[in-house]
Amino acid sequence: MKRLLLTYLLCAAFLPSFGQEKKPHNIPDFDYKRLHFGFTVGLNVMDFGFERNWDSEPFLYADVSRILPGFQVSAISDLRLTDHVNLRFLPGISFGWREITFYEQDDGQWRVVDRLGAESVVGVGPAFLDFPLHLKYRSIRDNNYRPYLIGGVNFRYDMAAKKAYDGESDNFIRLNPADFYLELGFGVDTYLRYFKFAPEIKVGMGLNNVLANESRTPWPEFKNSITKLTSYIIMLNFHFE
Repeated sequence: MKRLLLTYLLCAAFLPSFGQEKKPHNIPDFDYKRLHFGFTVGLNVMDFGFERNWDSEPFLYADVSRILPGFQVSAISDLRLTDHVNLRFLPGISFGWREITFYEQDDGQWRVVDRLGAESVVGVGPAFLDFPLHLKYRSIRDNNYRPYLIGGVNFRYDMAAKKAYDGESDNFIRLNPADFYLELGFGVDTYLRYFKFAPEIKVGMGLNNVLANESRTPWPEFKNSITKLTSYIIMLNFHFE
């Protein structure tokens, strides 16, 4: 009985898609273009991953205390390699904001570190140059929809990163500006009357340790309490091609 019920549910879920009435294709020759262009707008959320040095003396616990949603814009260059695979280059700029707060233990309680008469919060952002290179694998077109998977790498450069510590700032760690990301995602190409629109969700994982080697004098404990700092980003993109 359970097997019959499961079979029925599977049939009920999949049969409507196979029984859909064929509709006229919008822009039917679009996928046969060797090269086409477009643009992207989207939203993002950025975060950090920490590897902490618990043996540091004194030890300060660092964590992301605040994340502000950001956005990105980019240009699209798409090269058709096969019927199902495209090579895409999407240079652009992204904006986002993260804050790292440091905590220290006092009488068994964690409290925010206070240096220079203020809480030790490090803001990271707001502007990055992006140079993603992706492979896009597309399924068979179903009426005016075509799901796809994307994957590739992205060179991201932080334009706000400082080359040296600023004596007047309250930043107690410094980040390297350049990073490489591994990016994976999925979306659906939607063929409209005059153009193609594609919502897409993508995740980026930084491959480099972006924490600079130098510590700020006279407070080396901030840098020494972190062994490795990596970046993460989740993006909701809208492609217009």
